[in-house]
Amino acid sequence: MEHKEYYKTALQMAWPSVLESFFISLAAMIDTMMVGSLGSYAIAAVGLTTQPKLIGFTAFIAISIAVSALVARRRGQDDKYGANEVLLTALIIALSLCILISFAMVFFADTIMHLAGSNQDTHTASVQYFTIIMAGLIFNVTAMVINAAQRGSGNTRIAFTTNLTSSIINIIFNYLLINGNLGFPALGLRGAAFATVFGSFIAMLMSIRSLFKKQSLVQIPYIIKEKVRMHKSTAASIFNLGSNMFVENLFMRVGFLATALTSAKLGTDSFAIYNAGMNILSLGFSFGDGMQVAAVALAGRALGQKRPDIAVLYGQVCQRIGLIISIGLSAFLLFYGDNVMEIYFDNPEIIGEATMVTQFIMVIVLLQISQIIFGGCLRSGGDVRYTLMAGIISVTIIRTSMTLLLVNVFLLGQMGIWLGVLSDQLSRFVLLRHRFKQGKWTQIEI
Repeated sequence: MEHKEYYKTALQMAWPSVLESFFISLAAMIDTMMVGSLGSYAIAAVGLTTQPKLIGFTAFIAISIAVSALVARRRGQDDKYGANEVLLTALIIALSLCILISFAMVFFADTIMHLAGSNQDTHTASVQYFTIIMAGLIFNVTAMVINAAQRGSGNTRIAFTTNLTSSIINIIFNYLLINGNLGFPALGLRGAAFATVFGSFIAMLMSIRSLFKKQSLVQIPYIIKEKVRMHKSTAASIFNLGSNMFVENLFMRVGFLATALTSAKLGTDSFAIYNAGMNILSLGFSFGDGMQVAAVALAGRALGQKRPDIAVLYGQVCQRIGLIISIGLSAFLLFYGDNVMEIYFDNPEIIGEATMVTQFIMVIVLLQISQIIFGGCLRSGGDVRYTLMAGIISVTIIRTSMTLLLVNVFLLGQMGIWLGVLSDQLSRFVLLRHRFKQGKWTQIEI
């Protein structure tokens, strides 16, 4: 196979995942813009729920990444029974955890929002939004695990379709429920939360339906026919991969939460600017995440076939495609960054400060997309202890210390926040690229 064929295969695998992640991020941006019609307090209130919500998702993100890596490896080994065993085991583990975490998050929502930095302007609204979102967690979790297995099997279009549909439904019901259009009740932030949960519910139904298709590697009829059962060794594999990624994500969330708390202390307007900036940065993440999905599936399959050289080549191909995307996104922000911020805000003073944020994002996105893809390759090979170490060093230590120092000691305000984010992305890029180049990740058995 010539190198151009590897690019073709990577693009065929990646485009549904890239578009999926893009539309999820775009829907989140539109969600924030629509909520912004209620005032900057609403953007800040939704922003307060982001890190606690993602902490609640941490275990399930870890399980999903483990499922993708394991199913990709089983496909490379031509082990259909093993792939279905991974899915079934992961679903049982994830849904059991989901019930506990969802209950705890809802029960302690008031305390959690206080800890997240809510103030008199934002507390009640953030508690209401957070409670509704976390009550519907089971819909997200079910869809996440099934879609992770489908991605690992190489079927990235199903996840794209389900999440695109979910995003469209979310936007439609935002329009109907936030301000009460077409005879629907005006529920404000609660309406935005209900719209998100309903979209997740539809995504879950579509994901479950995908498990009944004959061409699918993972199938409910196959699980029933072959009497596939949860197995201790499979649970152990998911735990070994997932636990490292769980700890990595948890420590990273500590760093992200520290940044959010520091930004919240700068005031409601500053925190709204921070959240608008993170919304835009999530677009960069969406492209990187989409390419990472392709890298995990293709590199994992190659490793299952005992072809580490092909795994490395696919990693390089995905990273190069990601770099081209990041350059395009950076150029877009160079010319239209101020126009993007004008969609969020109408105050010229706020727009001026927000435009400075887009200038930071122009640089950050060049590092962000590449480091996400390198990290995905390492995880596909099972090199999760290194990614854990890289995450702790970059996010928990470097990002947190730089942010606190620049904001609280040097009094750089919003600039200090984004210099902290830049330092995190640069260090992660350096660490993960170095490990990828070493090639040790291709020698691990999972």
